[in-house]
Amino acid sequence: MKNELILKNAQIVLKDEMINGHVHVKDGVIDDVSEGALSSVLDKSAEDFEGDFLLPGFVELHTDHVEGHYAPRPKVRWNAMAAVLSHDAQIASSGITTVFDALRVGIDHDADLSYDDMKTMADAFHRGVEEGTLRADHFIHLRCEVSADDCLDAFHKFDQYDLVKLVSVMDHAPGQRQFVNIDQYAVYYKGKLKMSDADFKEMCVRRTAASERNSDRFRTEIANICRERGVILASHDDATVEHVEESVRHDVHVAEFPTTFEAARASHQAGLAVLMGAPNIVRGGSHSGNIAAKDLVEMGVLDILSSDYIPYSLGQAVFRLAHEDEAISLPEAVRMISDTPARAVGLEDRGSIEIGKRADLVHVKKSRRTPVIRQVWRNGMRVA
Repeated sequence: MKNELILKNAQIVLKDEMINGHVHVKDGVIDDVSEGALSSVLDKSAEDFEGDFLLPGFVELHTDHVEGHYAPRPKVRWNAMAAVLSHDAQIASSGITTVFDALRVGIDHDADLSYDDMKTMADAFHRGVEEGTLRADHFIHLRCEVSADDCLDAFHKFDQYDLVKLVSVMDHAPGQRQFVNIDQYAVYYKGKLKMSDADFKEMCVRRTAASERNSDRFRTEIANICRERGVILASHDDATVEHVEESVRHDVHVAEFPTTFEAARASHQAGLAVLMGAPNIVRGGSHSGNIAAKDLVEMGVLDILSSDYIPYSLGQAVFRLAHEDEAISLPEAVRMISDTPARAVGLEDRGSIEIGKRADLVHVKKSRRTPVIRQVWRNGMRVA
């Protein structure tokens, strides 16, 4: 039937277990999940997975991957709608069926991208959603650099954007949070921006002063606005127990990329969903020299994985954790990219293979060390 989808002979990854069986979808919703063989009547119309894995659609909370499609070279701007469509195609083909696209608010004066660029991309996302041209389900995540002088004014430029459902507050000034080690800060920014020693020193002085001037005030004001609007708030790069206590006071729900074991443990114990990058798992450590996500998994304090800058890393990370590192089971790993992030942002209709949930599904074939995303469905419709 036109509005039906039947998938059989699959290793189905449920929230707490795996079963060998079949899934029946009607009108975009999961209608049945059962072990064993299908009845002969349904068997003929079913798609045979031949023992491959069936996972719930991945839920991505933090990716700024779209920027590379919109600004592929310095000073180059691609057509925004084409950039969004290209980004969306890569997101969907990576198994991501729900994505929170991160756009910057609070931009340093020497940045290549401007607020006009951010609004242009936001407008393209809204157009894609309204016209139904996007494969994944897209929302907007505003990444607020609270040390920037214009952060709050820029934040308000997105007041009328309905897709804004997640906001994170961050401060990338030197000597704190992500960059407590000034040598790591120098490696990152001098390499990224091709700075001389003198220019780097001037930037550090400028950013430190801006942080002291703005961060506490803007962090508090944005937190209050999010609370009033019912927008989910995330912290970013918390490094100390005091940072976590501040996040709790601000009603933060998601703790993104804590930089120390103490902050990760405190966040998890306080009920915040701790998020780390899947590339950290795949690479075996942080690119900025901070804690390894795998260590947090073994401590039992990591809740969510984000693809961050590599969309395909989500599938890679969960199979590495379960099958190579043997740190946790596959259902536990898959929850980190599906059910837990969905619940963290209030999306109760997706994130797991259960009767009554949206039929957001991913067909994965295990091939040596790299899982292969074969097919992806959103609301029961194939999108990749």
